[in-house]
Amino acid sequence: MSRVGKQPVVIPAGVKVDILPGKLAFSGPKGKLDTPLQPGIAARLEEGRLVLSRENDSPTLRAVHGLLRSLAHNAAVGVSAGFSKQLEIVGVGYRAKLEKDKLELSLGYSKPVVYPVPPDVEIVVEKPTVIVVKGIDRQRVGQVAQEIKNFRRPDPYKQKGVRHAGERLIKKERKAGVSGA
Repeated sequence: MSRVGKQPVVIPAGVKVDILPGKLAFSGPKGKLDTPLQPGIAARLEEGRLVLSRENDSPTLRAVHGLLRSLAHNAAVGVSAGFSKQLEIVGVGYRAKLEKDKLELSLGYSKPVVYPVPPDVEIVVEKPTVIVVKGIDRQRVGQVAQEIKNFRRPDPYKQKGVRHAGERLIKKERKAGVSGA
């Protein structure tokens, strides 16, 4: 049996769960989310907990049992507390600013990079070098943070670029045979 799938999902206070055919609907103070429910996986509510069980031990059901439990847990946490990712911008002259629904990044290119903010995600620029991406959908928050990071990935030689907060980079040495700067 799946170790992740057999654990019940604790439903936080203020979150309502509806078990519908083919999906689970979560609603809470932050918003509403739906998660898919695979045929062969049954969901039931027991004393403030959501329990997912599978009807047999076929390889396909075993493969998605833990995944569906994780998706349900992320939706329950998302509609109650939400998720956030913090990005740091490192480099001389590298900065970010937010204007209405556009994030403008100066990352050493000839022109600033303009990123339109998706409607389901909130972006906050705390300092010119710190960006916080917030939302209720964990996957969307991570995806938007990665898209912003991909505009200028951290350089292993000079350590400049956009990185996740707390991310450690391994600094590389330049090639030994190179002369000059």
